[in-house]
Amino acid sequence: MILSAPALAQAPAADAAAADAAAAEAEQGLGEIVVTATRSAQSIQKVPISMQALGAEKLQERQVKGLSDFAALLPSVSFEGIGPGRNTAFFRGIVPAGGAYASVGYYLDDMPITGTEVPDIHAYDLERVEALSGPQGTLYGAGSLAGTIRLITNKPKLDKFEFGYDVEANKYGKGDFGGQLESYINVPLAPTLAMRAMGYYRRDGGYIDNTPNNGTFNDGSSSTLTLGDNNPNTSYTLDNSDIAKDDYNTIREFGGRFQLLWQPTEGWDITPEITAQKQVARGYFGYDPRVGDLEVHDYDQTKNDDRWYQAALSIHGHIGDWDIVSATGYFKRRTRTLNDYTYYTVTYDGFGPGYESYLQFFDNCTGSGASQQCQMINPTQYYHADTHRNKFTQELRISTPKDWPFDVTVGGFYQRQKNELNTSYAIRGLDTITGYTATGGGDVAGGLIGVPAMYGIAYDEDGNPYFDTSDVINANGNPLGTMILGTQAVKGDAFYYVEQDQLYHDKAIFAEGHYNITPTLKLTGGIRYFWTDYKVRGFAGVAGSAAGVGCTTPLPDDERLTCVNTNPNAADGTGRYKEDGETHKVALDWQFQPDKMVYFNYSTGFRPGGFNRPLRIRSLGKIVNVAPFKSETLTNFEVGVKTTWNNIFRFNAAVYYEKWNNIQYGVVVSGAQGAGMTGNAGKAEVKGIEYDADLRLGKVTISTSGAFNDAKLKGDFCNFALNTETESIAQLSSCTLGEFVEGSSPPTPQVAAANGTRLPRQPRFKGTTSIRYDTDLGDYAAYIQGAALYQTGATQDLNVESNELLGNTKGFVSFDFSGGIKKDGWSVTLFLQNAFDKRGQLTRNTFCSIDFCANSSRTFTIKPQFFGIRFGQKF
Repeated sequence: MILSAPALAQAPAADAAAADAAAAEAEQGLGEIVVTATRSAQSIQKVPISMQALGAEKLQERQVKGLSDFAALLPSVSFEGIGPGRNTAFFRGIVPAGGAYASVGYYLDDMPITGTEVPDIHAYDLERVEALSGPQGTLYGAGSLAGTIRLITNKPKLDKFEFGYDVEANKYGKGDFGGQLESYINVPLAPTLAMRAMGYYRRDGGYIDNTPNNGTFNDGSSSTLTLGDNNPNTSYTLDNSDIAKDDYNTIREFGGRFQLLWQPTEGWDITPEITAQKQVARGYFGYDPRVGDLEVHDYDQTKNDDRWYQAALSIHGHIGDWDIVSATGYFKRRTRTLNDYTYYTVTYDGFGPGYESYLQFFDNCTGSGASQQCQMINPTQYYHADTHRNKFTQELRISTPKDWPFDVTVGGFYQRQKNELNTSYAIRGLDTITGYTATGGGDVAGGLIGVPAMYGIAYDEDGNPYFDTSDVINANGNPLGTMILGTQAVKGDAFYYVEQDQLYHDKAIFAEGHYNITPTLKLTGGIRYFWTDYKVRGFAGVAGSAAGVGCTTPLPDDERLTCVNTNPNAADGTGRYKEDGETHKVALDWQFQPDKMVYFNYSTGFRPGGFNRPLRIRSLGKIVNVAPFKSETLTNFEVGVKTTWNNIFRFNAAVYYEKWNNIQYGVVVSGAQGAGMTGNAGKAEVKGIEYDADLRLGKVTISTSGAFNDAKLKGDFCNFALNTETESIAQLSSCTLGEFVEGSSPPTPQVAAANGTRLPRQPRFKGTTSIRYDTDLGDYAAYIQGAALYQTGATQDLNVESNELLGNTKGFVSFDFSGGIKKDGWSVTLFLQNAFDKRGQLTRNTFCSIDFCANSSRTFTIKPQFFGIRFGQKF
């Protein structure tokens, strides 16, 4: 276990007793680790699943502040994303690349914060972090296909006053300074009432430099765009000097938590709490090696303003000998995001002639009528989004009396989540332009750029544009004009706009029980029946998409959902999906000695399918249907051991085999103007080993943990393509390696990934080892610690062609060091992370479809060298 402080049960009385016992035991050997992963407090050595826990002391020693930090210490966990609040975690190589639900459950105490791009919950005043590997669907539901991460907070204590604070100053090696202030307080208000509060402020200095591009792209070529034609009089040179800045990826955040504990009568605990946080992260947290070390070329602002709160009410009590737990929660989150999207404009420019209408926009005009002359504006795109998420959760659990020959927990679960998406892929000033160049207008003979057109433009048999005098589009225009009056904006300044309301309902009943076949042989069984439904209504597309369903653009700024194209086949335009089913588990554990156990665990998990909106195909000039995607299932077979030897050595290991069916995978279909869909990629299997060990020899403690994963596709992944006869998009019924989809442009391979292709984003091996020495220096307790993080490389996309464009990440080893002293409640800690400033690569991402944007991909790494000092006091 990676736990150096005891993790305790949630009832306050049990907290204090367990803490005292564990502290006394820790003086002589390894302390007991108590977790609540199975919804009841028990030693981690008695839980027949593979899991790890990070205790409060370990979180502080390793400078854990959020998801990316503790994920680095959990060998079975990987993640992808582009920065704080925009990361998604995975377990054991189960890395979906599409779908509406997350594959990993993410919990703050008993309340789920499920979804992709989860908030970066600040890790302070936490009791522990639990990581449960493998399907946890029986107790945790649809969001826990591959595993579950739980952040367990410290609870109010009735019997003592506590106060503490920590102050930290830090710096990235070649980057900027930062720091944080954290504090907590616990106050008994009455014999049966106590409160606990936590608050913090954090500023992280940046370490990525947005450097001036000096007229070139990252490959040294000119950054002058040709703007979709071969006309030398139309061009635009990209220049980022106005926003170039060193250490531009800063973080500022603050937040807190308030909890009450009330015991109205013996055996009953009522605990309301609220946690709130605001985090503003600027810049990208990846870099472009082609530009330079920890350097990028960004041409517009990047910012993620993430604010959220979660209110929860936990009631734990007894009716007779029956144990009852009710957990109610409400989660509200708003994210406002800005992203540089210039590289999408660069992609359009690379398509060559015929894309003038995507790149040439005009304003600041002089004259009028046929003599009007307008100036070209900056055509580069940026992204801005305003997303709202609201979730209500209710769970009720009832457990049988302790004196029964078996124990069973039964429960019910309900969740309602509504998401409101308002996303613009925009061009500044697009909503106020006078006009834009017609397709072919840049290369038509004698054409006048920025002058209103009288005639439309057609193409002859040789593909050359000409003025079609039979097509009068503006009688007051110039016969040689090429500018169409009006705007390409869909809504506001958006060239492409997404405006949706999404509604999820999840209901379930579940049961899990244990029966001791013999005093040392225990059988565990569980089952969960679920019902889920999903609705989505809104709009996604360009101005032509709106015209295709009879809407006039620009859409009004002051109203939402005035144009709906989600599902033209439904009378109300709503896309719907519903599903029901069950997951189950069976475990058998044999406690062949009091401190040694072997177990077998069979468990299943699921992730619901969903609705695909129709897509507009540019070559057809119309919208085509896309079939729904099916639910994923995961089946896990696991054999493990959990052992303790003389209370100085602890060794746990698990060997597992997982079968993953109907992999949900996001696809950008050829001809769909970059729009995506989700399909099912087929089957995969994962074979792996996980282990963790602790050895305590007097004043020296050695801890290590690791995971080996061999995850690969079973069978060929046939690609998705447009069927022109049925005017629909679907997966190919058969596919041949090396062949291309007939009529696809650009050419689409029939086989996206062949049988045996490695699953992406997960290193084959990942591990960490630490050595700690504790001693006394006079009246001071002191320690020094060294730790290593190591992992092998990983592929980045299941599609082999896309992965070749991105390239694999490389393996790495990094070292952390820390040391500190403490006395009479105060402590001082010095730390140095990534001491040798290695660029440990985690993932690579692109701004748009990999096929088009691979040359501008960003590499996301572990933190560069990071050092600081921390002072704290506890009263």
